[in-house]
Amino acid sequence: MSVRIQHEPFDPGAELNALHAANLGIGAVAGFVGYVRDFNDGEDVAGMFLEHAPGMTEKALQKIIDEARERWPLLRLDILHRVGPLEPGEPIVFVGAASAHREAAFDGCRFVMDYLKTRAPFWKKEQTPSGPRWVEGRSSDQDAAQKWRR
Repeated sequence: MSVRIQHEPFDPGAELNALHAANLGIGAVAGFVGYVRDFNDGEDVAGMFLEHAPGMTEKALQKIIDEARERWPLLRLDILHRVGPLEPGEPIVFVGAASAHREAAFDGCRFVMDYLKTRAPFWKKEQTPSGPRWVEGRSSDQDAAQKWRR
């Protein structure tokens, strides 16, 4: 189980393949990769800057991992999130969940992404033709996270 926050780009395929490399008991891997888009809310986006609260962000992500492990028999769960300047087309986030069976891997991966979008302290500023703007949270993200509440 790992949480990594970094400025450097990453290879999503390599991250996905690494999930099962050391454990032949893993029968299913589910992954999610989020990318910087070149538009948002009908406006062009030339780039993005992601900020985080060092220390606090890692703890928040670890708490999400811990909760996922309580719910599903996950053999591995990794979160990699970039910060700093990003260009359209670059990967921002990777979540990978590995389990003996597909249902736990799918559910664990979706749960982590839904909670990451609503509970992790990241702030996004987009560069647009009309100037920089902070990205607000979406109600659809809150709705997605709500379905996991017990």
